[in-house]
Formats: sequence, C-alpha cells, structure tokens
Amino acid sequence: MTRIPNIFLPKSRRWPPLGSTTSRLMSTSNPVKPKDKFNYNRSPLAVGNSDEVQHQNFRRVTAEDLASYRSPPKRIKMLTRDFIHDSLYNPHYGYFPKQAVIFSPEEAFDFERIENIPHFQEIMAARYADHGMLNAAGQGPGRQIWHTPTELFKPHYGRAIAECLVQEYMLHYFPYEDLVIYEMGAGNGTMAQNILDYIRDEYPDTYERTRYSIIEISKSLAELQTQKLSKAHPCVEIVNQSVFDWKTLVPTPCFFLALEVIDNFPHDVIRYDLQTLQPLQSMVAIDSDGDFSELYEPVHDPLILRYLSYRSRIQHQSPALSSIHMKYPSLRSVYRNLPFSPNLTPKPEFIPTRLLSFLEVLRERFPLHRLLLSDFSSLPDTMPGYNAPVVQTRYRDTMIPVETYMVQPGYFDIFFPTSFEELRDMYELVMSLPRKSARTMENPEDPQSLNEADSPMGVRPSPLSYASSSLRLGSNFFSAQGRRAPEDGANSSSGLAVGQRMSSVYTHKEFMSKYANLEATRLRNGENAMLDFYQNVKFLF
Repeated sequence: MTRIPNIFLPKSRRWPPLGSTTSRLMSTSNPVKPKDKFNYNRSPLAVGNSDEVQHQNFRRVTAEDLASYRSPPKRIKMLTRDFIHDSLYNPHYGYFPKQAVIFSPEEAFDFERIENIPHFQEIMAARYADHGMLNAAGQGPGRQIWHTPTELFKPHYGRAIAECLVQEYMLHYFPYEDLVIYEMGAGNGTMAQNILDYIRDEYPDTYERTRYSIIEISKSLAELQTQKLSKAHPCVEIVNQSVFDWKTLVPTPCFFLALEVIDNFPHDVIRYDLQTLQPLQSMVAIDSDGDFSELYEPVHDPLILRYLSYRSRIQHQSPALSSIHMKYPSLRSVYRNLPFSPNLTPKPEFIPTRLLSFLEVLRERFPLHRLLLSDFSSLPDTMPGYNAPVVQTRYRDTMIPVETYMVQPGYFDIFFPTSFEELRDMYELVMSLPRKSARTMENPEDPQSLNEADSPMGVRPSPLSYASSSLRLGSNFFSAQGRRAPEDGANSSSGLAVGQRMSSVYTHKEFMSKYANLEATRLRNGENAMLDFYQNVKFLF
C-alpha cells in the first residue's frame, strides 16, 4: 500500500495508550498535578506538567466560530463534533467544499444486457476509473469520488422513492393536501430529477399539485441543482443553507427526505469514569505546532446531556457499559487495579448529537412531516471505538483508512454508521415532546391564530393542523399516551392504526422489494443488482 506523506497526518499522535488516562486528567481548568500510581503512564492529557498545560489558555471555539477562517487555526480547543464539522464542512478548507466528487455516470446502466454481478462490477469499475481520471487526476491526497445508490441505479432507485411517496400521499392526504416534498442534501440533483420525472409521467394529476424544495448547504451543488432542475420542473425551489439554520415554520403535511446524508453528521465522543460511571465529554485541542490532543472533562454541554437523557428514557444502554465487569462495582474495582489498566472506559464512544439536533429541527419547523431516511447501518474499516466512523483519504488512487478522527482538516472523509433501532426510538421520543416554539393561542382550533409570519410565502395552513377529528397531530401524537389500541380500527393522519409505531425500519432489500420495479434492474442470469448491493443500508419511514 502506498504510504501517505506525514504532512497530511497529525504531526504526532498526541494521545495516550489505553492505560494512560486517569480520572484526574478530566478537568480542562484548575490544573492539578496527578497523583503517581504504579499503573500510571505519562500522558499528554495530563494537566500539571509544565509542558502540557498550555491548552488551559487556548480559546474555546465552535465550528460556527471557525467558518470564516481560511486555514485551520491553532491554539484553540473545541468539542469533538465541532472539530469534525469544521474538518468536513468549513467553506474554505473543509473536505466537502474541496475534495468530494459524486460519481454520476452520464448514461444509466443497461441492466438487461449485463450478464451477472461480476460483469456489472467490471463495467462499474471501468466507468468509475474514467470518472476518476476526469475529476481527480493530479489533485493529490484527499480527492475522493464516492457513489450512491441514487446515481448507481438511476433512474430506478429514485422511481422507487417516488412510488413510496405517491402511495402514501394518495392513501392519506389526497385530495385535501398538495404533495409537498423537502429533500436535504440533494447532491447532483439526480434524486429530485428522477422523482419528479416519474410523478410527471406516471401521475400527471398529482404532479400538478407537487412542490419540491431542496435544502442544500453547498453553494456549488445548489447551482448545479438549479441548472439541472429549474427548467424541466418549475415546481422546484432550491434553498442554499444548512437545515440547522432553517427558521421557517412549515404548517402543512410534507415528506422530508434525508437520503445518504446523516452518515456525515458530526458526533461527540464520551468516555466513562470507571469508578463512578459518570460520562466525560471529549475536547480536541490544537497546539501552536498544529498537533492534536484529546482532552476530557465532565459532561456539561446541553446537547450531549439531552442525548444521554433521551437515550436513558428509551432504555438503550451505552455499549461501553454493556460488558459484565462494567455492571458490577466489585468487578470494576478489580479491573481498575490491574497493572496498566485505564481509569476511563478503554474505547471512545461516538454519540450522534448532530442527528439529535436534526430531529429537533423537524419537530420545531416541520411538525406535520413524514420522514424518509436512509443510510449505512454498519461499516467496514472503522477506527477503534463504539459506533466509530470510517476515516479515510485517497492517495494515488488508493483508499487509505486511518485509526483516528484527529486528522488534517479537509483531506479526510469522516462518516459514521447509524443504529436504526435506536434512531427509531429516539425519533418517536423527540416527536412526542412539546414544540418549544408552539405558541399559546386563545382558540387553538382557529387556523387564523397561526402567525402567518412563521409560514412560508404562499403556503396555507393545513386543515390537518387544526382539525378537531382524529386527524389532528397534537403534541402527544407520537407518544404512547396519544394513541388508542390498534384494535379500535382508527387511523391516524400518518395512515397507521393509532397505537402502532409511527415509523418502521427496513433493510435496503426490503424497501426496494416493496416499492421498486425489480424487473428494470434484473440481470440476464436472474440476479438483481439493486437488491444485492448496499446490504449494509437501512431505511427509516
């Protein structure tokens, strides 16, 4: 394997071996010299060593603070999620603005002429290589080309999504509502194009009532989407901003698409004190030489605290605390006193705090949404840790994974697997909580009491938002307390029997088998590429 020059990696791996972190090293203020003990290894995390306490004077920043920087700053510290967000999305040196290219073959694959899966892989590899030569030659380390099922199986993958949306719309919302679709992170615009082409050709009456909005953080991709979609589909609106900056209340029922997006949502890192089992949050410090250090302090970040509280309420346990010796204090005591044993849980745990923020945006600004989300449920070549990401770069056409997320910003893709079962339960819990922005109205049944300034231009309030019948989506609609038993036979505005889960998890194969035209992607020997690929992908709907 070709070795990547050190300039593109941290200058020194300034984090300790597993036995070196102690509970005395957690505070990032009030330095205290650690007490010597026989299983203590000198650590760059230690506060109290004169050459290691400089981080005490580093400025604490967020990714938002760094958005205007044109090069990675030094002598700062930030939460892990801010470090990952800055590495991926900084508009001047982040990975996505600089390096990422989406593989988009000019012509769709003619699956009927392809003999079998190996033959398909050969054709795909040849096109991928040609695409790489055109888009990545001479770019040096970091330049990557990645493909999605949207591009690989176009237009059939997008048509399957469209069929799912139209079925749900016709069954539960037509004729009272228009078909309103929001897509976050639309890439080259291929998914939107395939969906709208399909609805226009197969459901022309529904197409006349369709509105499609794209929320795109990338300026260059937003321009590409405008070129591809604006003339062919006037119903498309492209909003060049982050979904986390969305301020407009959408009062109508809508479908919200998040496809192949959340794997790049930044995570936080926590570890647990082995004596008290109290969580500690990770900070990344960057010194004057550009070297990275991982620091730990007691959890006080509100978003991390909310995530841990919600996870406890849905009865999902930290994987770091699932082993037998973590459950019993006596076993933990024996473990902690072993030679060279750590004082924190040995491996970092990555928690999806940014994903939680996204769910809260849906609750606050899209209260009548239906979420369709798809992404990786597992990944190979992850770095050590629980729910750990793949961190990789490309050098001379070779993909190189590394074992830390503390890497040179802008040169490495960092993407995470998602626990869809936990996401499903977290989603339902978050949706069951009252909206913070819900206003107190003298007559909550009166649609005129809705503040029109909060609503999009030209969008009327939905009848379902103030209906007095069982169609009403109240603040407790997503909770068990707001549902009747399924045997009552009453349907909610989502179309599910009241009492059932509001969302379901499907494997990629299950979802495509339900909604896709499988004959269109069947190979000559009977294999189906769209079913056999992406077996580590799941859907939440």
